[in-house]
Amino acid sequence: MPEKGMRKCIFAAAAAVAVLLSDIGGTAVYAGENVPYETYNYDYYEDIKYTPAAYVPDGTVTGDVIGCGNFSSPQDLNTDADGNVYIADTGNNRIVVTDSDFQLKTVIEGFLNDGKEDNFSSPNGVYISENGYLYVADTGNYRVVELDKNGNLIQIIENPQSDILGENYVFSPLKVAVDYADRIYVIAQNQFEGIMAFDAEGNFTGFTGTINVQITTAEIIWRKLSTKAQRAKQQLFIPTEFTGMEIDSDGFVYATNVDAEGEQSQSVRRLNPSGEDVIQKGAAGVSGDILWRLTGDYSGASRIIDVVVREKGIYSVIDSTRGRIFTYDHEGNLLYIFGGIGSQEGTFDTPTAIDTIGDEIIVLDGSKNLVDKYRATNYGFLINQAVGLRYDGDEASAVECWKQVLKLDSNFELAYVGIGKSYLAAGENKKAMECFKTGNNRQYYSIAYKRYRNEILKENLTGYLTAALVLIILLVLWNKIGKKKWKERRASHV
Repeated sequence: MPEKGMRKCIFAAAAAVAVLLSDIGGTAVYAGENVPYETYNYDYYEDIKYTPAAYVPDGTVTGDVIGCGNFSSPQDLNTDADGNVYIADTGNNRIVVTDSDFQLKTVIEGFLNDGKEDNFSSPNGVYISENGYLYVADTGNYRVVELDKNGNLIQIIENPQSDILGENYVFSPLKVAVDYADRIYVIAQNQFEGIMAFDAEGNFTGFTGTINVQITTAEIIWRKLSTKAQRAKQQLFIPTEFTGMEIDSDGFVYATNVDAEGEQSQSVRRLNPSGEDVIQKGAAGVSGDILWRLTGDYSGASRIIDVVVREKGIYSVIDSTRGRIFTYDHEGNLLYIFGGIGSQEGTFDTPTAIDTIGDEIIVLDGSKNLVDKYRATNYGFLINQAVGLRYDGDEASAVECWKQVLKLDSNFELAYVGIGKSYLAAGENKKAMECFKTGNNRQYYSIAYKRYRNEILKENLTGYLTAALVLIILLVLWNKIGKKKWKERRASHV
């Protein structure tokens, strides 16, 4: 870890942050509602700023409520364009399908394979493609299963063969995702080379998004200071670099990974078809909490385990260490944080997956065996709307939303930047400078300053040219007349 990151981790986390982030069970109040977690953000100087809640709990859903019997260690969920929810009920060896209101549609425990009944075994991952085909990471059977809309078997991907995999390689898929071209991506257990990629026919084509893992000093210290209980809980995380993924409408793979560097730099990647990471990172990075403590409950860096891609370039990730949900815009700016570990409704024990139904966020808890639902508050809605307008290039319309956000949270720096961009586009450079200064955006402040400087020069150019012309005339007169007279006077005195 760089020296800067180490100082933050040891000094800040050992003091103020230990208090600020340890009150997991505390209850905040938003608009008269009890919220079982603190909500905050980070400013330019990476200090914590408490905020209104962007999302609040909106109930829970169990298997019993759905009508399929209780879940058992569910590990993944995915939604389709119609809001239908597909849940990998891992311990019960089945896929539970509901509509957007969590009304039971069907339970898939198996399929016909060459005329014989074939069942799932510990399915850890589930994904629904754009054409409505269901993909299941059937972990216990060491395969990926593809079914059509009617539950008929399309293909089984198992035992991939390649020189780069080795003779004794055991294919144990954990998560699966599919892009618009039916290319299949798989996160596999004990596979450190990256995400496995397959073509539409199930042929292994190589790895994508390979990350070089390094164990840093902070990680070593954290592990040594961890209690037995904490070390035992760490074993719940299967040793793979990647932990979750989703694919956006353009075919980019958003993939989460445990940030092995232990510094808040990057635990989310946006991989293009060539496997290159093209994600934009804000000043604070895209790895959850910037500040954290080394010892005690919920210590250590955030462990980002899943991602959901939302509209207008917004995406949310979930941290299993402290149960926080972090939301970013397409430029990597942190928008809001909510959630926590606890026993109250709206908090988690072991969050395993995150997705959305419209503007509602849903999170699967593998220990509580339920789905938590969250709805946007007015504060969260305004931020989402402003970011969406900004994403579409409509900075002017976004201004009114940003102004409403500032009425609820005067510390929201991105709002000042959004307003400043509108002023900049309108040519009001001085006002833009003031907004960018308040929003601590040096890049755009510099742009506004240069434009303002040029504006001042242009406005006063006539005066400057007139003054320069007068000065030149005076110099010429001095050289031709004044200088001569000065020499004559000097000669007469001599």
